[in-house]
Amino acid sequence: MTEHSNHDQPTGEQIQSEAATGEQARVLHFPAQRPADDNVAESTETADAPEVIEGEVVEPTTVDQPERRETGMALVRAEKRQPILPAWAKSSEEFRDTARWAVGYAGHTVAFHAVHCPVYIARILRRVPQGSLRLLRALSRWLTDAEGRPVRSASARREDAGEYLKLSIQRDSRVRTRAFLAAGLGAAGIAAFLIGRELLPELVQYALVAAAIGGLGWLGAPADKPIATKAVESTKVPKLTSNAVEKALSALGISQINQALAKGGEGIGFPKPISRDGKGWRADVDLPHGVTPGDIMDRREKLASGLRRPLGCVWPEADNGEHAGRMVLWVGDQDMRKAKQPAWALRKGTKVDLFQPQPFGTDQRGRWVDLRLMFTSVAIGAIPRMGKTFALRELLLIAALDPRAELHTYDLKGTGDLDPLECVTHAHGVGDDDLDAHLADMRGLREELRRRAKLIRQLAKQGKAPENKVTPELASNKTLGLHPIVIGVDECQVWFEDKDHGEEFEEICTDLVKRGPALGIIIMLATQRPDAKSLPTGISANVSTRFCLKVQGQTENDMVLGTSKYKQGVRATTFAWADKGIGYLVGEGSDAQIVRTVAGLDGPAAAKVAAYARALREDAGTLSGHAIGETLDTTEPSRKDTLPEDLLAVVRETESKVWNETAVARLAELRPEIYGEWEADQLTAALKPHGLKANRQVWGTDEHGEGRNRRGFHRADIAQYVTERDRQRDAG
Repeated sequence: MTEHSNHDQPTGEQIQSEAATGEQARVLHFPAQRPADDNVAESTETADAPEVIEGEVVEPTTVDQPERRETGMALVRAEKRQPILPAWAKSSEEFRDTARWAVGYAGHTVAFHAVHCPVYIARILRRVPQGSLRLLRALSRWLTDAEGRPVRSASARREDAGEYLKLSIQRDSRVRTRAFLAAGLGAAGIAAFLIGRELLPELVQYALVAAAIGGLGWLGAPADKPIATKAVESTKVPKLTSNAVEKALSALGISQINQALAKGGEGIGFPKPISRDGKGWRADVDLPHGVTPGDIMDRREKLASGLRRPLGCVWPEADNGEHAGRMVLWVGDQDMRKAKQPAWALRKGTKVDLFQPQPFGTDQRGRWVDLRLMFTSVAIGAIPRMGKTFALRELLLIAALDPRAELHTYDLKGTGDLDPLECVTHAHGVGDDDLDAHLADMRGLREELRRRAKLIRQLAKQGKAPENKVTPELASNKTLGLHPIVIGVDECQVWFEDKDHGEEFEEICTDLVKRGPALGIIIMLATQRPDAKSLPTGISANVSTRFCLKVQGQTENDMVLGTSKYKQGVRATTFAWADKGIGYLVGEGSDAQIVRTVAGLDGPAAAKVAAYARALREDAGTLSGHAIGETLDTTEPSRKDTLPEDLLAVVRETESKVWNETAVARLAELRPEIYGEWEADQLTAALKPHGLKANRQVWGTDEHGEGRNRRGFHRADIAQYVTERDRQRDAG
């Protein structure tokens, strides 16, 4: 005796009945709720009969409801509308490239054949006799009815007199008719020739003779040796078909795909026809249940082998607009890294506006991908030798072409990769020999950040900054000093890993990443070791634009591109060593896309663009700092040596502990020109290089007489530091 389960399974008869009825709903039986102590014997009746419990009939319960058939407007609203024009038809750049190619192709073909025309004439004249013989032979065979000769010979061999006689009569009649026709056409031809000699212009006569000779020469040419040589040797790219895609997917070793493609399996779905997309083929694929595009991307090399295409031609990616099993497979005609890239519009020094998107690189299809630098911060990560520094330098060149932008460039690798920008940059550093100067500049930028925040707040109250951020009009107003400031740091891990200043560098850069974009300050950090120490979490979690070239693992991938990007199928680990300059770009509010940076933008080419940028700045009168030979004053703003003494001057000996807010207010009264804009957290950062802590919990009384804990410092710590420092100086 067993108790009834939560729901009975359908019997074999039910399943057969469902299969027979097709669209009828599936019916399962749910017994009524029973008391826990009710001991009822298991029924031996069939499941499709109504169940009787305590004298009441329990009808079957419908589990799977029949599918609703939507019609009319409801069906139309539920469907996804396809674009009227394909993407390539809406791309002016691609249209111009295609038109340019067509004109170039036609011009090359005409010029090639014009140059080879004497060779073609010689070939024609040499083959005229052979062509004449072929023409006479064909005419003779036609007149004598040579095509019927094998049939007549066969009847003669069989000694079939009746059939042979019938064929002979037919042949005589056909030959007689053709002879009269040939004589008539010949007479008409002679007459036309004589009349043409009298009436047609000589140029037309020569043209007719040339056409006749050309026809005889063409007729005499062997099939394997044409008269004209091909002007362009075309390489035919195989068409992408569903069979080719299925065959390639089956070679990946994924069990769910193999089961789907096996006999009786569900197969691979293609929701849209495979079609041309740019310079390649696009296939939308519905993968089997449980398979994601990320699984395919991990096996991209095997997929390329299955398609018999170069690795740089095969680019699977997830379709984020559909379900998690939808993959877009794009197979290019040429390897992405070898394909000719369209001309970069900014190579000739075109003036740009950082508030507008600018061309950064091309996608797999050869279309330009635009990037807006304003209101963003950038993180670039990759293993060495993959094009990370070139990508950073390209972004800095774009910024340099806006004459309003003030550049601060730091090449911490020390190889001079950013030296082409020296002619336009306001502050420039190479290597890690003078980190104190770097830190002083960054402190000054943080002061500038605070000044801008207060100014924007005032302008917003006046209605001049409606979104509480810098606008193009405000940036162009030189009196406000709200021009774009662009900071580029290559190998930024050198800053953050420095034992003396690393924490302060991290604090300043984190502040600039979080608050800088709205205030017109753009910071771009590049590193070849994208881990939590080289690219602190506070920075990597807040940058809005990320560019990741090849990296080794999931951790590095997500550190640059964002959390869970690896699980979403955005995997920079799949790039090959030869994919230099190719990476995933996650722009402001957009999905990840594969981008190839501008090719051929090496040191000399970058110097030319920078020279154009300098000319733009000279005309605008915005050259400053390092670009005009000025040495920045890096000691006074930081108050590195006098800050401890100033604190001792404003904090009485009777005060053992002081809040940061109190100390900053007193410092502003002591030296308003230096400390007038300081805030409590700035004091904490300024004391860190001295090894002093200003983040202790200090008990005090506020202006209302209420006691509370706030961040502060101990005066004894400051006094001990000054005493020890003076003692060491005296000893030195």
